[in-house]
Amino acid sequence: MTGTTATTINTRLPLRQVWPDAFVERYRAAGYWRGETLPGFLRERAERFTHDVAVVAGETRYTYGQLWQEAERIGGGLLTLGLRPGDRVVVQLGNVAEFVTVVCGLFRAGLIPVYALPAHRITEIVHFVRRAEASAYVTAARYEGFDYRSLARELRAEVPTVQQVVIAGEAEEFTALAELAGDTSALPGDSDPQAVAFLQISGGSTGLSKLIPRTHDDYIYSFRASNEICAIDRDSVYLVALPAAHNFPMSSPGWLGALYAGARVVLSPGPGPDIAFPLLAREKVTCVGLVPPLALLWADAAAESRHDLSSLRVVQVGGAKLVPEAARRVAKGLDCRLQQVFGMAEGLVNYTRLSDPDDVVLNTQGRPISPDDEVLVVDDHGEPVPEGAAGHLLVRGPYTIRAYHNDDTANARSFTEDGYYRTGDMVQRLPGGYLVVQGRATDHINRAGEKISAEEIEDHLLAHPAVFDAAVVSIPDDYLGERSCAFVIARGERPRAVALKAWVREQGLAAFKVPDQIEFVDAFGTTAVGKISRRELRAQLREHFLDRQNQDEERI
Repeated sequence: MTGTTATTINTRLPLRQVWPDAFVERYRAAGYWRGETLPGFLRERAERFTHDVAVVAGETRYTYGQLWQEAERIGGGLLTLGLRPGDRVVVQLGNVAEFVTVVCGLFRAGLIPVYALPAHRITEIVHFVRRAEASAYVTAARYEGFDYRSLARELRAEVPTVQQVVIAGEAEEFTALAELAGDTSALPGDSDPQAVAFLQISGGSTGLSKLIPRTHDDYIYSFRASNEICAIDRDSVYLVALPAAHNFPMSSPGWLGALYAGARVVLSPGPGPDIAFPLLAREKVTCVGLVPPLALLWADAAAESRHDLSSLRVVQVGGAKLVPEAARRVAKGLDCRLQQVFGMAEGLVNYTRLSDPDDVVLNTQGRPISPDDEVLVVDDHGEPVPEGAAGHLLVRGPYTIRAYHNDDTANARSFTEDGYYRTGDMVQRLPGGYLVVQGRATDHINRAGEKISAEEIEDHLLAHPAVFDAAVVSIPDDYLGERSCAFVIARGERPRAVALKAWVREQGLAAFKVPDQIEFVDAFGTTAVGKISRRELRAQLREHFLDRQNQDEERI
C-alpha cells in the first residue's frame, strides 16, 4: 500500500494522500519515512518518560504516563459512544489541556481529527463537517466568553448526520468529556503509517478553507526534522502561545515536536505578554512561536516586564512575513535568538538556521527542511526564473501534500500534473536555497497570520440589501501586517459602516474576517471593454487607496 488509506464507511469519500511508488521508495530509503505513527510514538514516550511532565495548562499538569492514560480513556469512550475507527471528528477547543488529550485520544482510537479554530463559527463548522463527512463534534462549553453549546445546537439542526457532540465542561444535553469511559482493550492497533492521520485546514485563500489530509509518515517527519533544526530536545520547554490547532504551533516544531522529543509543552490561554510572560517565567520556557505583530508586542513589553524571561533561547516568527526592521526589533527586545519560519499547512516549511549569520536571519524567511524539498520558482508561464528573480513558488517533497480532500476544483488549480503544489506565494530564491517572500499571487488578506478570502467576504457583503457591489483588499498595517478594507458601492442610501460590519459578523463567520475598514465609493473602474477582473479591480483599489493615504500624510 503506497501512501493511501481507504476509510470507506457507508458512502463517505475515502481519505487519501498518495505519492507515486518511486517517491515512496525514495523517501523511505532516505530515512524520512520510518513507519512511525502518532499513537505509536505517544505510547513509546509514555513508557520511556512515564513520570516526566508532558503538558502544562494552567494548574493542570499531565505526565507522559498520565497523558497516555487520558488518551486511552477518551479514545475508548468515543468508541463506546458508537464511533468507529476511521470516523472523522471536528475538534474545536482552545489552548486548554483537553485539546491535547482529545487529539491524542482520537489518534489512539483510530479516529480522524478535523481541526477547527476557536474563532470559527457556524458557517465554517458546517463547512468542515460536510466536507469531511464528520460523525462527531468535540468542543468546550465556553471559551473566551462564547458558548459553543449554542453552536453545537445549530450544527445538529443543520447537519443531522453529526451523531455525537462531546463537551469539555458543563455539557447540558450533550455528552461530557469528563464522563467518557470505555473498554480500552477494544481500542485498535496502530494505523498504517501512510494512512491519513488528520485533516488540517488551509488558509482559505479562495473561499472557505480546504481540508488537508496529512499522513502519519509525512507529518512525523516534518516535526522530527524540525526538532533537529530548532534544537528541541528533552530539556526544552515549548510555549504554545498561538492557537494550538494551527499548523505552526503544532508542528514547527510545535507541541507535537516537543512531545516527540520528550520535552514539556506549556499551553498559554492567551498570546499577550500579560498572560504569557508569567507562564514563560514560571515554566522556564525555552522556545515559542509567534506571528509578527505579536512578536513586536512581546519585544516592546519585555523592556518593562518584571518577569524573568532569561530562559527563552529561541523565538520563532512565522505566519506572515517579518520585515527586516521588525526582525531587528524582535531580536533586540527579547534578547534571544530569532528564527524566521515560512511554511504552510499543505507542507513546505522553511527555517533560518540557529547558526545562520544575522544578515540571513534578518533578511530571509529561511530554507527548506529537507534535501528532498523540490522548489521551483517560475514566471507566469511556468518557466523557471533566474536565481534571485521573483516568481511563483511551487514545491513537492516528502511532507508536501499531493491533493486536498474532496475538492476536485481546488486540486486542478493547486497542483501540477507532475505533483508540484502551487503555493500562491511570490518569492525570490537566493544562493543556498534561502527564500525571501515577496507577496502572494492570490487575493487573500494575511491578517496577523489568519488568512482571509476576499471572495468570501465580498459574497457576504453583496448579500446585504443596501450593497450594490463590494471589493475587499489588503492594506499594509504596522501591527497586523495587513488589514482588510472593503470598498462598497451602495444601492441607494449609504448604510453605516458599523451596520455592514455587524452584517458580516451576523453571518456566523469568525471575528477576524469582519472588515477592519469600509470605504464607500461611487463606482469601480472598468477597462475599455467595460469589464475588469476582480483581481485587477482589487489591485487598482488598493493602489488608489495607498496613493491617497500617502498624499494625506504629505499634507500633514
